[in-house]
Amino acid sequence: MSEQQLSGPIAAVIFDMDGVLVDSEPFWQQAELAVLPRYGVPLTLADTVTTKGLRIDQVVALWHRRYPWQGTSIHEVAEQIVAKVAELVRTEGQPLPGVASAIAAIQAAKLPLALATSSPRPLIEATLTRLGLTDTFMALCSAEDLPYGKPHPQVYLKAAAALGVAPEHCLAIEDSVNGVIAAKAATMQALAIPEAEQQQDRRFAIADLQFSSLTQLSPQWLAAQQRTPSN
Repeated sequence: MSEQQLSGPIAAVIFDMDGVLVDSEPFWQQAELAVLPRYGVPLTLADTVTTKGLRIDQVVALWHRRYPWQGTSIHEVAEQIVAKVAELVRTEGQPLPGVASAIAAIQAAKLPLALATSSPRPLIEATLTRLGLTDTFMALCSAEDLPYGKPHPQVYLKAAAALGVAPEHCLAIEDSVNGVIAAKAATMQALAIPEAEQQQDRRFAIADLQFSSLTQLSPQWLAAQQRTPSN
């Protein structure tokens, strides 16, 4: 893996949302820690890290298998968590460093943009409205309506199809190991931007490239990727 360049040229960029565009991972942790213990799940902050990047119904189902509860469905508990996260995003959500400049560089390079996220559509709408990005993406793809969420590649394949670009010519930008696995399984190149405390996690070695923040996605860097000869 080159330190600065991808292995081949890119023709489209597909963003994950939580932890890439918006600093919402603390909101997910806060919401899970607020809701799941009501149902007898002895959840810790460390537990929330292990499920990062999974679709929320998968997260709730995992904890239900380990600590079964009665009377409230997995779907209802997941909805409670999503509602809490959406509330926090609408009132406190902030773009992560480099979001505006990276998107501007991608748009200047005339590369189509899509979103591929595990989050449900109400949260997508809340986030894009809060960040002023409602007209930024050509395609908004949620794993909510798909049989499988990340780390399955389906949501990334759907996003590539929506853009009309072959997956191998797409760059996926991710913050979680599960997300990177999904992007690579879709045959995409993957740029990992883990949060600070996870940047030494060796599992991110499967990504084609790792940045500390989106501020490194400059017009100059992007131009170099488009000039890179295909392998």
